[in-house]
Amino acid sequence: QVQLVESGGGSVQAGGPLRLSCAASGRTFSSMGWFSQAPGKEREFVAAISSSGGSRHYADSVQGRFTMSRDGTKNTVYLQMNSLKPGDTAVYSCAARRSVEINTDPKNYDYWGQGTQVTVSS
Repeated sequence: QVQLVESGGGSVQAGGPLRLSCAASGRTFSSMGWFSQAPGKEREFVAAISSSGGSRHYADSVQGRFTMSRDGTKNTVYLQMNSLKPGDTAVYSCAARRSVEINTDPKNYDYWGQGTQVTVSS
């Protein structure tokens, strides 16, 4: 059975860092992504990484502040979030695709984690 389990969420003051992790089990995935969803808003793309980790793509709003990476086994991905802003407050979910290509559309992801809350206070 495929499972994606996120961890690392929490509350932090503006300007602080958080690191999210997403452990995948059940199979080895190709590309993976992180998405956020704030209350009353649509799910938004945050970052994506290719199978090898050599290709990454970020939303404009997090470029330069967030870094996505994956470990050597290719079954765990991370999202290092620095210089956090109150506007980053949301539930963050990781997602996985069977395809090798990076994609920013949540509809093109095959598996999802349950999400982890990130709250940034001013």
